[in-house]
Amino acid sequence: MKTRTILFLFLTAPALVPFLAPILCGQVLHATIDIDIGETQRVGLRDGSTAMVKLLKVEEHRESVTQMLARAAVTIEVNGTSAELVCGNYRLPVIVGGVQVDAPAVRAYMKDTNVDWWALRKDARIRIWPANSPWIEPGTFLYPVRQRWFASMTSYSNETVSRRPKPAGKVYYHAGMDIGGAEGLIEVVAATDGTVINRGTEAAPGEPHPAARPRYDVIYIQDSRGWLYRYSHLMTFDPAPRPGGRVKQGQRLGYIGKEGSSGGWTHLHFSIESLQPSGKWGIEDSYAFLWQAYRQQHDPPIIAVARPHQTARVGEAVTLDASRSWAKKEIRSFAWTLMDGTAATGPSVRRVYDRPGVYSEIVKVTDNAGNFDYDFATVKVYAGTAPDGTASGVRVHAAYAPTFGLKPGDPVVFRSRGFETPAGADIFDFGDGTPKVQVPSNIDSAQHAANGYGTVIHHYQKPGHYLVRVERRDPGTGWLAVQHLHVVVEP
Repeated sequence: MKTRTILFLFLTAPALVPFLAPILCGQVLHATIDIDIGETQRVGLRDGSTAMVKLLKVEEHRESVTQMLARAAVTIEVNGTSAELVCGNYRLPVIVGGVQVDAPAVRAYMKDTNVDWWALRKDARIRIWPANSPWIEPGTFLYPVRQRWFASMTSYSNETVSRRPKPAGKVYYHAGMDIGGAEGLIEVVAATDGTVINRGTEAAPGEPHPAARPRYDVIYIQDSRGWLYRYSHLMTFDPAPRPGGRVKQGQRLGYIGKEGSSGGWTHLHFSIESLQPSGKWGIEDSYAFLWQAYRQQHDPPIIAVARPHQTARVGEAVTLDASRSWAKKEIRSFAWTLMDGTAATGPSVRRVYDRPGVYSEIVKVTDNAGNFDYDFATVKVYAGTAPDGTASGVRVHAAYAPTFGLKPGDPVVFRSRGFETPAGADIFDFGDGTPKVQVPSNIDSAQHAANGYGTVIHHYQKPGHYLVRVERRDPGTGWLAVQHLHVVVEP
């Protein structure tokens, strides 16, 4: 027992927690520091090297509609080399001064937030890996849903969600990873081996975990790194995982849903918490881990990235950015298909919108080998704001299943829901030349309503890449919300 305790302390320093998970495999490969502007820290790394890190500057950019923090960046100096790092927002670690670094969060996110997710007490948080290190130990982490990357809507670290009238206009900045999917059809799996701390409101024997917040739709699992994994909004639990028991990496935990504080849209809220330099439990940003795991599991030749979503007023310039896309081969082209009927090329384009609504702009990214992928830049355009700084407008969420292994003639289940509008219909264009279909949705606007989502089944007759357009119109204002989906039917 003494050996286990010593190892657990090493993995979860600086403080001991009441719940000791069995140690199997998996080590933390990066060092984490919290640092103030002007401060310099010497950081020891796992390969025996050191990095001298100085925080030079923090910049904030707030969007114009609700004044939420839409982008934060730090300027750091590492081993004498300076660079700007954007915090979260679908950014991966980069090489600076001979090591890999990222900046998950800055204190600016704490100023007006309604939830202290990060437990950050200085100006910025920086993570550092040796130059040739993976971001998470290979073989110890899996992508937690059985579906394609970006198969539906996502809301990832530091995306602005809403300015809430109560309490006092506080902002919900998303700190975990929201992965959209088709309700009840997409499996949620354990990202790691671990011990089940809570399953719904049932807890493992012993002292409650200090970072767990039990709820009927949530499973908490702790791994050998001492990290606590949260899987939220599950529609159903698999019966096998039990509090105090073990789960294996890839084991089914349940199915994606909209339970709990989901906002009524179907998704998995996935997050990791660990002990931070402040001595408190806070978010361990997992975008890089998801990226690494997905590539290792599925080996895609190319991944298009045109996220996060953006918010703007009518007449305000917006930059659509796909520069964070990736390919094994060199990227050859970026081709944009825009909702106003025009086209553009290049990794980024500027747009001005003259009408409120939710726009879904298509980018096709192609490499030198001819491989291509699509992603969609979502822009929410508002006419103005309410006196309390909040804003609203028509929205739509759509998803489909299965997302892998589709063959001609296979049934594809599509589900959609309109938001902030009365009951009505979502209009589907399946992208294969068949007639459009109207799908009633939001029949009951209650968050967890069983008939919140409408369902339609479609059969593609030929292999190919299909761009599905789903739209919802507000009958009062005429504003239009659009979401696109990319469906691949294999030969």
